[in-house]
Amino acid sequence: MARRTHDVLSVDWIRLELLRTAYSTRGGLFARMDPRIVLAWYLVMAIAPWLTHDTGVLLLLFAIGVAAVALARVGPLVLGLFLIGLLGNVVGLFVAALLFGGNLDTLLALAELNLKLGAVSMASMAAFVSLDPEKLSDALLWFRAPELLAFGVSYGYRMLPILVDEYVTVFEGQRLRHAPVQRRGLLGWRVVWQWSVLAVTAFYPIMLNTAKNVRTTVEALETRGFTYGASNPAGRTLRLAYLRVSALDAAVLAATAAIVVLAFALGGRIPGLG
Repeated sequence: MARRTHDVLSVDWIRLELLRTAYSTRGGLFARMDPRIVLAWYLVMAIAPWLTHDTGVLLLLFAIGVAAVALARVGPLVLGLFLIGLLGNVVGLFVAALLFGGNLDTLLALAELNLKLGAVSMASMAAFVSLDPEKLSDALLWFRAPELLAFGVSYGYRMLPILVDEYVTVFEGQRLRHAPVQRRGLLGWRVVWQWSVLAVTAFYPIMLNTAKNVRTTVEALETRGFTYGASNPAGRTLRLAYLRVSALDAAVLAATAAIVVLAFALGGRIPGLG
């Protein structure tokens, strides 16, 4: 999905970003890898931060997460939401600490938790924006995950862009049926209020349309033999036959394991940390 226009913050831009994220159209290192190895890489990066309390080690794991996000080409929407969430968590915990008699030392003490959450979140972004619905579903089936879980993952990914399209259509229809505000007010607060009300009321028709979309999507998946192919051994083998572990997969997994071990060995020696 090539970009032909300049990106600006709009509903269409958000919709396109969700589509690019859901269907992994940005490419990147992990998108070229076997999905089973990507999940194994994610488990290494998601578990490692919880095995230490050393701030130096966590700082290095956080840096590995930053590199992984860059290699996975995570989009600006997901990255922006992550930064807002992480900074909001830091500020919220600091305000709560101040209200209960804490100080700046409390914020430093909470750095360990925030580094852990940040490292795991970046590993999640790098892994899951690189897997399209089919790859993620097939990897879960290979790991003997419940068939309904694999079905739900594949179904949820497909429903996301459909729901966004439906929401944009309903929202634009609501906006056309309402007259613009006569007076904008200070900083245009009346316009913001009107758009906020429309954004909330647009969800009601979406709920009514969801039942129809659920039926259509489930019937399309079942027509392709999703449930039968997942439960039948021959169909499952045929479906997963394309999965291959390449030299790139082994190299990335081995390099990640070596870097994580190195981070545990060197993190405690960083001056002022640990």
